[in-house]
Amino acid sequence: MEIGLENLTGKQKAAILLISLGPDKAASILKKLREDEIEILTEEISKWDNIPPELSRKVCEEFYQMSSAAQYINQGGEKYARETLRRALGDHKAIEIINRLRGTSESSPFGILKNINPQQLFELIQSEHPQTIALVLSYLNPEQAATVLSSFPEEKRLQIINRIVSIEQISPEVAKQVEEVLKKNLFSARFKEERVQAIGGVKTVAEILNHVNRSIEKDILGSLEKQNPSLTEEIKKLMFVFDDIPLVEDRSLQRALREIDTKDLALALKGANNEIKEKFFRNMSSRAVETIKEDIEFMGPVRLRDVEAAQQKIVNVIRRLEEKGEVIIAGRGGKEEEIIV
Repeated sequence: MEIGLENLTGKQKAAILLISLGPDKAASILKKLREDEIEILTEEISKWDNIPPELSRKVCEEFYQMSSAAQYINQGGEKYARETLRRALGDHKAIEIINRLRGTSESSPFGILKNINPQQLFELIQSEHPQTIALVLSYLNPEQAATVLSSFPEEKRLQIINRIVSIEQISPEVAKQVEEVLKKNLFSARFKEERVQAIGGVKTVAEILNHVNRSIEKDILGSLEKQNPSLTEEIKKLMFVFDDIPLVEDRSLQRALREIDTKDLALALKGANNEIKEKFFRNMSSRAVETIKEDIEFMGPVRLRDVEAAQQKIVNVIRRLEEKGEVIIAGRGGKEEEIIV
């Protein structure tokens, strides 16, 4: 009997997609999933011995359409996505894809928000109580939450951060009440999760601060330091910032330097303190040090935000290598320094 696309479960479609992509691409995707998800998909993959080419084509086509729709929503909202899909596929198919995408997004708390442009999301929640905003940001991925958080005034950012820290778990009833407040501006999102979700807390704050620009990061940490030094230290222990470069072991920094652009390094060191400069110079060849010093000398005045952007690029390289186990950091935290350009 021929198997239709409409008869497949989400697990089955995922398994067919991975098989269709081939072992190399499938393996790279599986590496990014949780262990329980890998087990489920591996078991499902093992059940498929011979996939009809037409079924494989339909599954891949549906995935492409769904991912494209999600990208359109992220770029310009549901209206933009529907109009783009309508022009490409016609009215019926466009509505069908948007409705399916709604269903997948709504399966997790505030999941529909993850497909909204950060600026649109900020406009949606900016007038809400800080506790409500904290709850919403706790459910977003750190990059999206950081972008939204950065749009708030400094005083309100601090209020939101304090409330995210205090959140440990949330009941379905409370989340439902919050969603009701936002319902008029959502794409008919409904809360379907019944178990208590572990969200928020110090780790969430650290992840968000790791993605905001350094000026905002320093403002928030500086204000938190005055209010609660022990909490601030706990957050810093889960973070790595440019001022923590001296904590990177020399051999690890040498490894990181192989992936750091020399232009970014020169710009970053333009606004760095002597301790950080010496840390880098100590782990570079004398010729490379002279080149960087010359670049800094002839660079002239630069904008602080450009210096911070270069420093953030270097931090991102070190964080990425640390996650892969290729870089060792002796500790966390570090004294905040004034950057003079």
